Amino acid sequence: MHTHAHPHTPGLGRRLQFSLWITTAFIVVEVVAGLRADSLALLSDAGHNFTDALALALAWAAFLWQQRPPDPSRTFGYQRSGVLAAFVNALVLIALSLWIFWESYERFLAPRPVEENLMLWVAGAGLIVNLAVMKALHSDSAHDLNVRGAYLHMLGDALSSVGIVIGAVALKFTDALWIDPALSVLIGGLILWSAWGVFRESMQILLEGLPAGLDRDGVCEALKRVEGILDVHDLHIWSLSSQARALSCHALIEDVPPSESRVILKRMNLLLEKEFQICHTTVQFEHVECEHAEEICTGVHGVLSSHEH
Repeated sequence: MHTHAHPHTPGLGRRLQFSLWITTAFIVVEVVAGLRADSLALLSDAGHNFTDALALALAWAAFLWQQRPPDPSRTFGYQRSGVLAAFVNALVLIALSLWIFWESYERFLAPRPVEENLMLWVAGAGLIVNLAVMKALHSDSAHDLNVRGAYLHMLGDALSSVGIVIGAVALKFTDALWIDPALSVLIGGLILWSAWGVFRESMQILLEGLPAGLDRDGVCEALKRVEGILDVHDLHIWSLSSQARALSCHALIEDVPPSESRVILKRMNLLLEKEFQICHTTVQFEHVECEHAEEICTGVHGVLSSHEH
């Protein structure tokens, strides 16, 4: 049985490297421009871009780390390194947004004039950079939490660049100095929004929660409908990574020879792969009904397991 996990598209490592270098180069440009224009919005966006670079660096490192095979001390391999990178990214984003909120508050109390022309050109260039990186990462962001974390960084920064462009145009025709810190608050909110989804999903995986989009009772009922299965209990479903799902359960069957139980196991695995994208399973067959379904019971016929990586 083949694995149903979505493989990385060819060249992902190179695209992550390209995205990292172009983002890092733009950070230098934006910091210099932000200091010259005395624009908190530009400096906030540079801070956001710094976390983009950190996200891309972690995504790249995790991508390389995930290629390492399992070893005796890490029998599942390094699949969760990408999830851990996404979790760290989310924490950094939350901390950055709080700093931006504080700086915006101080700027509201003491507004400063800014060079709106410099803001406009730099923000426009930043939008082009962000869109280029997003295009490079888009295909893998749909099924890889690690890449999605980096992609959301860039999406948030692209939106903030649009906000800065609009704000720079508004400043050019008005004297509303509050626009610059207001844009910073908007950027901080976007950062916080992008961080929350990644934080929640990565925590769910790290805590071995039910994978998103799955219903435990629905999986259990589907397994009970498999020919030869009388009952299913002690069912556990979790994620090994953002792409790989695992399941273990006890299945009650008739007292049949091992050759027949293997046919039942094959039916179960085909169902789990096709309908729920679960390709790593451990099934314990029993022919004596448990007195307590959630406890280890005696009278076990045997254990058959399927491991797909």
